[in-house]
Amino acid sequence: MKTVNIHEAKTHLSRLIEAALDGEPFIIAKAGKPLVKVEALKAAEPAVPDRLGFLESEFEIPDDFDTMGNTEILEQFGIDQ
Repeated sequence: MKTVNIHEAKTHLSRLIEAALDGEPFIIAKAGKPLVKVEALKAAEPAVPDRLGFLESEFEIPDDFDTMGNTEILEQFGIDQ
């Protein structure tokens, strides 16, 4: 594993981070003494409910769903079509 001093880490941080993301973690040292280890985090899985879509076959959505009720809504706001 590569060890770099603080000055080198500050100078080349972007490049070192890219390398860590590619699976090459590194250690930052001060006066030759290791201080921290930098490695990529594992990607978190998206939070999706386990039961997503479990009622999919229970409902039927009409084709005009996005526009149904428009006339009544416009009338309530006093807007003529």
